[in-house]
Amino acid sequence: MASLQASGPEQCPDQVRVSVIIPHFNMPDALARCLTSVLAETLDGGVEVIVVDNGSRQLPTDVVAAYPGVILLSEPTPGPGPARNAGVAAARGAALVFIDADCRAGDGWLKAAVDAVEAGGNRAVVGGDVRIDFVDPDHLTPVEAYEAVFAYRQRMYIEKQGFSGTGNLAMHRSVHQTVGPFAGIGIAEDRDWGRRASAAGYRPVYVPAMRIYHPARTDVASLTVKWRRHVAHDWAEHRAAGRPLWRWLLKAALMPASVIIDGGRMLSSERLSGLANKMNGMAVLTQIRLLRCTEMLRVIGATGEDAATHWHSGAA
Repeated sequence: MASLQASGPEQCPDQVRVSVIIPHFNMPDALARCLTSVLAETLDGGVEVIVVDNGSRQLPTDVVAAYPGVILLSEPTPGPGPARNAGVAAARGAALVFIDADCRAGDGWLKAAVDAVEAGGNRAVVGGDVRIDFVDPDHLTPVEAYEAVFAYRQRMYIEKQGFSGTGNLAMHRSVHQTVGPFAGIGIAEDRDWGRRASAAGYRPVYVPAMRIYHPARTDVASLTVKWRRHVAHDWAEHRAAGRPLWRWLLKAALMPASVIIDGGRMLSSERLSGLANKMNGMAVLTQIRLLRCTEMLRVIGATGEDAATHWHSGAA
């Protein structure tokens, strides 16, 4: 159960136009940056911003207090999904908009999200573009170069797989009421919720003007943690669906070959410039595809796969 911990005026029962919900875990500096970007934009009709802390070593009370009107809640159940659910329970907005604490809203992000939700009415589910927030745009790290092309592929997720990443998601509040809460930490909650929404007839729409920026992971080790988690989720889903083992083995075998196809995509991508950046990105792409192949083979005989370390290890 979420409890009000810090700042913001007493909640008025009147509805506001939009509620922005931000789950937070142990990243106060990033949260300040996120709030600055979100609050740089104003909309008619009222905007409420709700930060939901999810068990940080210290509540970001001082950070939130620097932004008058922002509400700080605490949700002890681990995971960004439960944190988002706590924010929804407290929200007064007709539109619900989600962004993660380590992200930065682009210019016009909130207006694009709210306009798209209002255009879709009470069946609206929309997701936006996610770009890598380069530390030094003139000198990318190899991981930044890789993730600029292959991380957060929102358009593909939305148009081909029927879900949006929850770090850049918006909906009419009635959709959340019908589809139900986001899942806990043990599964890929964005994909799970999106597929439940699609199955209920709420198909997501991609809104490119709804753009946010996400920092790249700092090193290949961080990417390794991410892909081990995703492979574990995919294997659990594969078994639960009763799919044959040969399909899983075939997909694993094709991973090294995919470097050739996706390497061409990296070399031609408009998201990445400079031959050195592209070659650095290619090196990381090769490492990750080989990792995914070996990890897919490993989990077949593994037991006790658990994703719960992701959110509460401080990974984003």
